[in-house]
Amino acid sequence: MVHHESAGQTVAPATVTPLFLDRPGGRIAYDVTGAGPLIVCLPGMGDLRSVYRSLADGLAGNGWRVATMDLRGHGDSDATFREYDDVAAGTDALALVEYLGGPAIFVGNSMGAGAAAWAAAESPATVAGLVLIGPFVRNVPINAIAALALRLGLLPPWGPAVWGSYSANFYPGRRDGEVAAHRAEIRASLRRPGRWSAFRATSRTSHAPVEARLGEVRAPTLVVMGERDPDFAEPRAEAALVADRLHGEVLLVPDAGHYPQLEFPERVLPTVTDFASRVRSHA
Repeated sequence: MVHHESAGQTVAPATVTPLFLDRPGGRIAYDVTGAGPLIVCLPGMGDLRSVYRSLADGLAGNGWRVATMDLRGHGDSDATFREYDDVAAGTDALALVEYLGGPAIFVGNSMGAGAAAWAAAESPATVAGLVLIGPFVRNVPINAIAALALRLGLLPPWGPAVWGSYSANFYPGRRDGEVAAHRAEIRASLRRPGRWSAFRATSRTSHAPVEARLGEVRAPTLVVMGERDPDFAEPRAEAALVADRLHGEVLLVPDAGHYPQLEFPERVLPTVTDFASRVRSHA
């Protein structure tokens, strides 16, 4: 069942009033813009569906119906779920396509990319194509001391401040204007009841279930990677690895970090639009 109602509390005045999809354990918030074949956009851990605002508007202007969703416990989605991992997000996205009518091209960023790849393996008929931005489709090797420091840093009461400082590094190419406004939305969202606990639960999940199923993915794939993405020791090499595993193509975005669709939508939109058009023409 889907409820068309206001969240009652918005993150920022610019936030689109969401629609809600009922799922076991809570509701997933989403919005839809445009008309045409469906594209579903999944954000990453700690982020909001509004990270896709410019990209979604551009795609809608090119004849696509674009649904952007909040992950469990993020933004306007409920923080009442038991599971907050890639598989849970993937099942939510598949359920949204089932309701809206698919198939759909999935656009996933960070953890959302892992969820999208898992969904493509789980339901090939539903996922017509994949755009994976700064993708976590495996557990990338990380220094054990750094991992422990981050986990301790996310503990309350200092966790939100630590995350706010750490996450500033994700936008090396552009930090003013829309990026600054978006970061303010994230800070406000994390102050909402239950959101920080849900965020911490999300941060403890593994991408191993996604990597185990990469060989099952048959959807055409575009990997988008910021050349200065701080989440990867070698962003270019990681993009090539993911593209090789999925037989996909790569767009490297100069100066961009982990969210190139927010920092430089004018560089990302043309390639994503072209890719989506090619997927549609071969459907």
